[in-house]
Amino acid sequence: MYAVTDPTTGEVVETYPTATDAEVAAAVDAAHAAGAWGRSGSVAERAALLRRLGDLHAEHSAELAASIVREMGKPLAEAEGEIGFCVDIYHYYADHAEEFLADEPLHVTSGPGTAVVRRGPVGVLLGIMPWNFPAYQVARFAAPNLAVGNTIVLKHAPQCPGTAALLERLFTEAGFPAGAYVNVYATNEQIADVIADPRVHGVSLTGSERAGAAVAEIAGRHLKKVVLELGGSDPFVVLSTDDLDAVVEAAVAARLDNTGQACNAAKRFVVVADLYDAFVAKFTARLLESATGAPLSSAAAAETLARQVGEAVAEGATLHGSAERRGAFFPAGVLTGLTTEHAAARQELFGPVAMVFPAADEDDAVRIANDTPYGLGSYVFTTDPEQAARVADRIEAGMVFVNGVGAEGAELPFGGVKRSGFGRELGRLGIEEFTNKKLIRTVA
Repeated sequence: MYAVTDPTTGEVVETYPTATDAEVAAAVDAAHAAGAWGRSGSVAERAALLRRLGDLHAEHSAELAASIVREMGKPLAEAEGEIGFCVDIYHYYADHAEEFLADEPLHVTSGPGTAVVRRGPVGVLLGIMPWNFPAYQVARFAAPNLAVGNTIVLKHAPQCPGTAALLERLFTEAGFPAGAYVNVYATNEQIADVIADPRVHGVSLTGSERAGAAVAEIAGRHLKKVVLELGGSDPFVVLSTDDLDAVVEAAVAARLDNTGQACNAAKRFVVVADLYDAFVAKFTARLLESATGAPLSSAAAAETLARQVGEAVAEGATLHGSAERRGAFFPAGVLTGLTTEHAAARQELFGPVAMVFPAADEDDAVRIANDTPYGLGSYVFTTDPEQAARVADRIEAGMVFVNGVGAEGAELPFGGVKRSGFGRELGRLGIEEFTNKKLIRTVA
């Protein structure tokens, strides 16, 4: 089940044994036993470990990046950038953990005495991580929760076992005690048992809608809190510009991030009518010439994208580019002639294919942008600051980026609404999700 398959060749180059039931149980045992570390140690001590972990990511950047490229085909420069973002995340929480977790005095109006909210760990957490950002997804889950003092059992994607092992090694080298972070090569059935274990107090999953629904169903039966970061079909809304070439460059970058395999990549481009023809011409030309040539994560991923594109064309869309895939390689393309009534308009295309929709005006653009089951991120480009504020307020998404792409940061909360999930990661909000906000009320 856990195997490294080189997406450029389709060759299985390394396999890892799936955990036995006893090994999975031992992982939970270890995380539970390490709970004393999180309850008794200081925030400053945990912050120091996070800082060392960030430093180790920087020291092992080349090794981590190479592992990511080998397992899921990411362009090397992007893999190196991913590790750099991990360093930022670990250092960010090292810098701010004490501030975020400090006691919060409350103004008491109901009687004499004092009250304070004290933040502390809830215990063992289960993390279920995807393949598209093998190190970054772990960092944004692990960093804030280890800062709080929670302990982690981590199930990585089956196609990223090498990166999973390397990350666990770095946590150990950083000085985290045994059980604070435990990697386990578990099956879905074993993970269901982990969620049900009364010692596990929360689950965070980044992945597909189907996986999120399955995990949430099990967690709900056992009264466990979940954070879900699922799919997205983010709109890129173009309302006005005094530099169309710059907007096109931003649009191409937003679509080709991770070869189009990012939940928060722009996927639906909504352009007002007076800019539509020029945008389509420039965007198509630039997207096709900017394609990285990197493979998708697997041949199966390319097959899925080919099926979606084929179905869109069968519905009447026009494909600008080629749909000729070769193994895991899929060429960049642009779909036009779509409306929100087409099935493709309500799907997530995970790869370097963009959908472009014409909009009559601002209201129509907002309508198209919101006509989706997803609500993760979004992008708005306009020269009118009042329009930018107005449209950003009207878009139904967890994140809106105005006149820019690639503007994520460790300090900025990440998450969505609707079928894109719930909960937040990163920033101050990310450390609040699995924290016991204990009220201590002293009357006399």
